Amino acid sequence: MLTSQRQTIILDLLRRDGQVVAKSVAEEFNLSEDTIRRDLREMSAQGLLKRVHGGALPLSPDLPDFSTRRTVSSEEKRSLGAYAAGMIRPGQTIFLDGGTTTAEIVRHLPRDFAFTIVTHSPTISGELEHHPTAEVILIGGRLYKHSMVATGASAIVAISLVRPDIFFLGVTAVHPAHGLSTGDFEEATIKRHIAQCSVETYVMVTEEKLDTVSPCHVVSLSAISGLIVAASVPDERLKPYRSAGAAILKT
Repeated sequence: MLTSQRQTIILDLLRRDGQVVAKSVAEEFNLSEDTIRRDLREMSAQGLLKRVHGGALPLSPDLPDFSTRRTVSSEEKRSLGAYAAGMIRPGQTIFLDGGTTTAEIVRHLPRDFAFTIVTHSPTISGELEHHPTAEVILIGGRLYKHSMVATGASAIVAISLVRPDIFFLGVTAVHPAHGLSTGDFEEATIKRHIAQCSVETYVMVTEEKLDTVSPCHVVSLSAISGLIVAASVPDERLKPYRSAGAAILKT
């Protein structure tokens, strides 16, 4: 088997399973474990995967600061935000996570009926300063500056007192086997708690986040109501997510 063929197989396994175990791959394809480990070293040097003891994991997405993220996939984020805002109905309580994709929901919120927005993001609440019909509840706590959201025990206590109809959850990575993840342990805990308190949870996903894994698990795909993705994302790429039980909503 050619090197390029082996490495293509390894990438396919990473996308499907979220990990590669060198010993298992070697046994399955009747190759030496040293050959697979050499492939993993080369692929790591090319920036295709992350080597770990015994195998490899997908690369964790980079975590640029909040200001930088405003410019990433801006058109796609606008489309996702508009679709999500269109799901809101009169009188509902909506929990908005922090993040630049969620900020696009705010910019498309309906202005002809009343609803309540709960958020632990001062940035999101600030976007709502001049909204004519939105009641805003801001959750406080320790500020995690990367995502501009409140974390910690006081935030968890306050979140426990609300029962949102919809939670629009933001994550840094989505994978069919490993579910939804993010880069900070405390932030992941807060996101998981909000999802547990909410009737429905939807995740807006820009295409670069698909098939990736970040260090801190939030929830599995089975714990959410659906993934909201751009209409341009190929159905073939979404097939593993549907197979894992995720509802897919295309803009």
